[in-house]
Amino acid sequence: MTPDGGSSVPGGSVRPVVALAFAGIAFVALTIFGLGMTSLVTGADVIATPGLGQVPGIAGIVCALLAFAAGVWAAIGRGQQPDAAARSATGPLVAGPDRRSGDAASVSEKDLLPAHPSQPSYWGAAWTAAACFLAYVCAVWVAAAVTGADLAVATAVAGRLATSWFGLVVAAAAFVCAWSAIALVRTRAHRPRWPWEDEDDQ
Repeated sequence: MTPDGGSSVPGGSVRPVVALAFAGIAFVALTIFGLGMTSLVTGADVIATPGLGQVPGIAGIVCALLAFAAGVWAAIGRGQQPDAAARSATGPLVAGPDRRSGDAASVSEKDLLPAHPSQPSYWGAAWTAAACFLAYVCAVWVAAAVTGADLAVATAVAGRLATSWFGLVVAAAAFVCAWSAIALVRTRAHRPRWPWEDEDDQ
């Protein structure tokens, strides 16, 4: 526990695995909502080719989610910093010999702890958005070909998604959710607190 009552969590107030879980759920929900609203506004189906069924669309979402999870985890999975528990695990600070003078010198906590790894970069959101866009389009192409459409039809369907608002919706949803996951891991803020929690700490 930190002095203000919040839990000390590596890399920020939210653990990377928790941030990934929330961001993944938000990505699927935002993508489905965005595709539906785009279809409503434009008056066109996401996959307008008749006879393909639901398989290409489902395959596209699933593969985009896998790409999203891989991209976000690559950005935040190693962006953890030692917390208070890790510092306490190093044991009490002791004095050690000074290699230069031979005299005993106190060793600071900074000297005992490894250097902090760098924080996750927001550029990871851009790469994740690109990966999700490609995964969605390619998965729809493969699924359309597997479900019986010839290569020309499958290519036309994938090309339409890649050059229309639908592909942009998938990329935008991935960018927003990936950026949010990175922000959750980077932030140093703590969880919201009720007024009586502050009174208990006094």
